[in-house]
Amino acid sequence: MASDNLPSEFDVVILGTGLTESIIASACSRVGQKVLHIDRRNYYSSKWAGFNFNSLLSWIEEHKAQQGAQSKDDCAEWRNKLVDGEEALLISADDSFIANLEVFCYASLEAEEEEKEEVAEAAPSFAEPEEGTKGEAEGSLDVTQETAATGETQHTPVDGVQEEGVSQDASQEDEAEEKKDQQEDSTASPVKEVKKKITYAHLVKEGRRFNIDLVSKMIYSRGSLVDLLIQSKVSRYTEFKIVTRILTYRNGRVEQVPCSRADVFASKQLTMVEKRMLMKFLTFCLDFEQHPEEYKEASDQLFWEFLQTKKLTENLQHFVLYSIAMVTKETRTEDGLKATQHFLRCLGRYGNTPFLFPLYGLGEIPQCFCRMSAVFGGIYCLRHSVQCLVVDKETNSCKAVIDTQGQRISCTHFVVEDGFVREQWKSTDERYISRAVLITDRSVLPADSEQQISLLTVPPLKQGGSAVHMVELCSSSMTCMPGTFLVHLTCSSKGTAQEDLEPLVSKMFYVPPSPGEELAEGDERSGQPTVLWALYFNMLDTSRMDGSSSNSGFDLPSNVHVCIGPDVTLGCDFSIKLAEKIFRQLLPDEEFCPPAPDPEDIIYEGEAPQGEGSGFEQETSKTEGSSLQSEGEGLESQSETEKEAGEMETPAQKAPEEVLKEDTSPSEE
Repeated sequence: MASDNLPSEFDVVILGTGLTESIIASACSRVGQKVLHIDRRNYYSSKWAGFNFNSLLSWIEEHKAQQGAQSKDDCAEWRNKLVDGEEALLISADDSFIANLEVFCYASLEAEEEEKEEVAEAAPSFAEPEEGTKGEAEGSLDVTQETAATGETQHTPVDGVQEEGVSQDASQEDEAEEKKDQQEDSTASPVKEVKKKITYAHLVKEGRRFNIDLVSKMIYSRGSLVDLLIQSKVSRYTEFKIVTRILTYRNGRVEQVPCSRADVFASKQLTMVEKRMLMKFLTFCLDFEQHPEEYKEASDQLFWEFLQTKKLTENLQHFVLYSIAMVTKETRTEDGLKATQHFLRCLGRYGNTPFLFPLYGLGEIPQCFCRMSAVFGGIYCLRHSVQCLVVDKETNSCKAVIDTQGQRISCTHFVVEDGFVREQWKSTDERYISRAVLITDRSVLPADSEQQISLLTVPPLKQGGSAVHMVELCSSSMTCMPGTFLVHLTCSSKGTAQEDLEPLVSKMFYVPPSPGEELAEGDERSGQPTVLWALYFNMLDTSRMDGSSSNSGFDLPSNVHVCIGPDVTLGCDFSIKLAEKIFRQLLPDEEFCPPAPDPEDIIYEGEAPQGEGSGFEQETSKTEGSSLQSEGEGLESQSETEKEAGEMETPAQKAPEEVLKEDTSPSEE
């Protein structure tokens, strides 16, 4: 909506379009509240935003231009809007939640024309197979598998069938002669596969294929975000991919972590004794509350020490701590057991790992909730902000806001992203998250299929350092161009992002000394992925501002609610719980994000119902089966077998405890 004709009264005004604010907007609109949702930025999702490559470069330039810029405070536009008994509380114009931003380009800086000439010289003489390969890389996994399956079917010989007008003998002679020609050609001029060199100009040209998130998180398949997406039916607005593998980094090597019972017993990294020890421990963790005698005495100990008392080998301790529980050595025993239990309970709901990732990146999720809010009457306006709050001196409550156009808008509640009221925060101590985004040319652990989404937790490289969460995304996640991988690194800050993360990048990746420089043949690092482009930055971590109420850490009116975060953890539970808590404070008697009706269930004004009682019966039948239909909604299957079995029927899969406790014969082990 245009900013010059906004209504003058709303129930809730929300400033900022991050995940927490967007969920609150959707929940309020859904129960009939009149919502105005605005953001001073020209894009949705605020701190949770995702950009294509070219937009990210523009965002970086804007950030650098804003550093040191003085924001002018024009009081004349809002002072004449106040009356007796009111005072103004200014909203901060400083939006600096990013610090220490550094960009490095390691891809060749050759011009696009030179690149085309090189590719033309290296390209094979036949074009059809190359086009087919490109189609497989650019398509989704389903399309790739379907193409592969179709190709196999087309090339399967059928006995007893002859072409019309061609004798069997002539056909056999032609086939023999064709095979002989192929053998001669392959002997005379073997075709060597040439990998296309990716230059910076190529990255810019294909920039729209990238979707780079400022925040890197995963979605637990039985986490609060998935439950909310299913409950509210917001899941209809997006699709997800299953994280295909969990990796670990130990002794300078990247290895795959066995997640299921079958993976454990098929693993070559563990001895038979270790496999049995691991299964016994994971079975205990699944219902550890039922066995308090085994952990209560150690509840005050560190989880790392508790693992040692269980006589797990060093190899198993590493797997459990960093790849299953995904905690640190400072984590308490009970918290570590809960994290392990949560991991195990998420297994098997949608796939072989506990995690999902949204197509086109995490920045899509806030926009999905904004769409739901707009469907139920929420009004949206970007590039628009609030100058000040109008506060009633007697009640110390916000009764209106004055926007950047000088319009006074009355409201009952005001919800705001923490960056706009940071000056009212009582504490001066700041904590940051270190982030790095890399574009690489190959995976850290090559596999038969390049379409892998991988999660890896790296232990601290030095004493006092932070564990690093690494997410590697392939092109089928719609976050990078074919032939590249997008890598996200996240950890708690000890220094600048470059100081925290560059040592790990140097260990796991090849970083060219100069743009375009390649490794010499036979170099020991020739198997490592090459970094083509890198971005380092620190993001302000405001999650610790939370208290007993949504604005307990701020000197603000009682009906102003602050949305803090995102935090450094891997999941999104913190933001979901905060959104629900603020909604309960706004509307304690309303249901949080009730299910949206299906389009066919909506009866418009003037339409007659289908029949007496028919609507109730139809609604009841749909409600009873909704969880079965929606639990897998939007997920792309990872294999043809899953597709045929019906990936949507995930509740029929075995429960985690059944997966772990399933008997295995000695011969199978």
